[in-house]
Amino acid sequence: MKYKKFGGTEQKVYDLIKPITDELGYYLWDVCYEKEGAMWYLRVFIDQDEGISIDDCERATAPISDALDAADPISQSYVLEVGSAGLERELVKEEHFEVCKGDTVRLRLIRGADGEREFTAELSGADREGVSLILEDGTERKFPLADIAFVKLYLEI
Repeated sequence: MKYKKFGGTEQKVYDLIKPITDELGYYLWDVCYEKEGAMWYLRVFIDQDEGISIDDCERATAPISDALDAADPISQSYVLEVGSAGLERELVKEEHFEVCKGDTVRLRLIRGADGEREFTAELSGADREGVSLILEDGTERKFPLADIAFVKLYLEI
């Protein structure tokens, strides 16, 4: 289940390339198919325990590209980008929230609530209704999914 909208194209690509990333030893974090200006981009985000290097991205790009060329799941032209999910990655799927439970996240609301629009707190859970955080004062607060712009891991630097 994906809490954030996951289009049919993204699902087709995810299903097609997941065996490839698994075989290469990478975790397929997410697939995004989005238009920027006149161009369409297919972005594949991978991860592994040791982190992702440029060499890892290059290693994954060729077999992913070959599989996409053979299956041709996207009718228009697009730019393929394979990259790291990043340290401050967005949490979008049920398993992301499970893996990151107890971690500090940054949650941004579409519209402010009680004068606040962004919260940095410990992730305590997520379900089909919303995302729960343990706030600085120790209280737990649940934010409805429909009100959330994004939830990302937070790294204090």
